[in-house]
Amino acid sequence: MQSPGRRLRLPPLRLVIAAWPWLLVLAALVGVRLSKGAFLSDAYAQLSRPFWPGSAQSEWLRAAQDLDQQARLDQLEADNSRLRDMLELQSTAGGLLSAPVISRQSQGWWQQLVIGRGSLHGVASGAAVLAPGGLLGRVGSVTPATATVTLLTDTSSRVGVWVGRVQHHGMLVGLGTDRPMLRFIQQDVGVRPGDVVSTSPASTLLPPNLTVGVVQSVNDRAVPAPEAVVQLSAPVEAIDWVQVRVRAQ
Repeated sequence: MQSPGRRLRLPPLRLVIAAWPWLLVLAALVGVRLSKGAFLSDAYAQLSRPFWPGSAQSEWLRAAQDLDQQARLDQLEADNSRLRDMLELQSTAGGLLSAPVISRQSQGWWQQLVIGRGSLHGVASGAAVLAPGGLLGRVGSVTPATATVTLLTDTSSRVGVWVGRVQHHGMLVGLGTDRPMLRFIQQDVGVRPGDVVSTSPASTLLPPNLTVGVVQSVNDRAVPAPEAVVQLSAPVEAIDWVQVRVRAQ
């Protein structure tokens, strides 16, 4: 018979069984705390492995990279071609001054632009302004360092032009849109889409025989004389450098 001092009191079996899940949870929390979540991260990585990007996603990424590189290469080639055209235009036509476009207003996109050359560089009011493709407009006003160019599409623009195929003069009138209107004086001029329009051979305000554009459509029923919509050969909407006719120094 055991003495009272040596008698042990064991917890009931039911209490041990009931506390076992809580002990496991406590042990798991302690493990996560000590490992700083590494165990959960590893477990998540293993469980999500079937959903990781496969070969198809890798192909998409490579295709996107190839497309981006090709787009950059095409842009560089376009810039190089444009600069070569500008240099060729400058070398083959004397009295031309290269000028950057430094300002353009969205509300007057088809009316005017400002270039970074002025009277100090020999630019004068009324001078012809060209771009790769042909005539762009005329200098409207000048400061010592800048000049405002009135585009052929401006509503105030009036330029005498010539349709060589039919040997007829006309007046190119700006409408404030991307395509000016060609108006004739005579009836039955015989102009048709595709005819090339240039500055008049008899012009005194502009250099003669400069390419202006191509006839897009013709309205033979216009009063008092036929009218034609002209697509300009110089890309007015995408000009960043121009050439200005300057006086000989």
